[in-house]
Formats: sequence, structure tokens, C-alpha cells
Amino acid sequence: MPSFHNGAVEIAYLDEGEGDPIVLVHGFASTKNVNWVYPTWVSELKKNGRRVIAFDNRGHGDSTKLYDAAAYDIGTMAGDISALMDHLNIERADIMGYSLGARMTAVLAQSQPERLRSAIFGGIGIGLIEGGGPGANVVAALEAPSLDDVTDPVGRTFRAFADQTRSDRLALAACLRGSRRLMTRDEAAGIAVPVLIAVGTADEIAGSAAALGKIIPGAEVLDIPNRDHMRAVGDKVYKAGVLEFLSHRR
Repeated sequence: MPSFHNGAVEIAYLDEGEGDPIVLVHGFASTKNVNWVYPTWVSELKKNGRRVIAFDNRGHGDSTKLYDAAAYDIGTMAGDISALMDHLNIERADIMGYSLGARMTAVLAQSQPERLRSAIFGGIGIGLIEGGGPGANVVAALEAPSLDDVTDPVGRTFRAFADQTRSDRLALAACLRGSRRLMTRDEAAGIAVPVLIAVGTADEIAGSAAALGKIIPGAEVLDIPNRDHMRAVGDKVYKAGVLEFLSHRR
């Protein structure tokens, strides 16, 4: 698997297919494989004539593990996206992030809009600006001796997922502490690239997609029926909606 360095941090990535590039940014405690390869996103996008780039976020998968929360500032993590694009000599791309990956994508869309042809925010709604996403309960769950020691339901969900993906739980706890800065309403309203917001209707973590859609000018909203935060990722409605949205960018 190829990798590159952004400063001292080694980032593992995949680069497959030919055509217009799309960069995929996975969610917290996930990996490029768990979020994008296994649910067939990479193969589906390649079949639709896209060059697909996906990477393991710092602290995740095969990328460098860091234990200082400051290394996971959301702006720094967003910078890993543009650094990978620079490494691959990609000036501009469609970028799709899920959950934490969507927050990273939003920061890049707001700060470096010239790098994005469009942005797809999966698994994040109004939680982008109003307290959404995992918090201190999940940090405690990740640092607990075992899953049996975790009673908080959201904490148990993320701890079980981290154990399933064989993640470095201390690196994830540092990531969660460091990446919690929310986007302001004015920052979100300043996003000027085409945006699709896709959230499961049973997602209790992301917050309302429609509420975020009212803030970002011209944003489209895709409801993923009867899917929660974890199960929306590979949903066929999500995939069909994204392919339709991307078809307008050609």
C-alpha cells in the first residue's frame, strides 16, 4: 500500500481507477478499507469512471499513530487531504467525507475552496456546528480496560467498533480530544462549493441534515431511510444519491 509523509506523519493511501478524481475521507475509528473498500464504494466509483483516492487518517489504520491531542486539530487533519492531493499532483477534486471525515472536508471547503469541485458530507448534519459527534463519553469508553467496563450506550458502540477494527484506542482517544472544534455558523454559511449532505434518518449522532442544509447556500440534502450512523455507510440509497450528485459535476 503506498504512503507519503505530511511532515513527520506517514499517511497510507490507495489510488485506483481512471477519470475525474474523488478523494474519500473516512470517519472516526474507521479506516479507508472499512469505510470505503469493504462497502464497495471504491469499486462502484471506479465502475462509474472515477479515479478514487482514499487514505487512513492520522491515528487510524496504517497511518502514523500520535498520542498528543494537539496533533489532531481539525484544521491539521483537513490539511492531510490537501497534502495528499499535492503529493498526487491533483489540483482539484470532488471530496467525500463521512462523520469526522465530513468535518475535515467541510473545513477544507471553507478554507481552500479552490481545491474542491464539490463536497459530500456523509454522516454529519447540524452536528457540524452544534455539538454533534462523539464526546467525553466515547473517550472514557476507549480508555476503559475492556468493553465490559463501558455502560454508556454511545460509548459502547464506538468502543466495540474500535475493537472490531483493531484500532489503537489511545491514539483514537487523543484524536477525539484534539479534533472536537466545531465550525461556526458563519463559517458553514461561507462554504461556496456545491455540497451534498447525506445522513441516515435514524442517525442520532450526526444531527439534522435539513438544518445544516438551510445554512450552507445551495446545499442538497439526501435522507438515507432507516439507517443509523454506522449502517448508513454502505446503503444503496446513499450510493445512488452520491452518483447522481456527482453526475452533475461532469
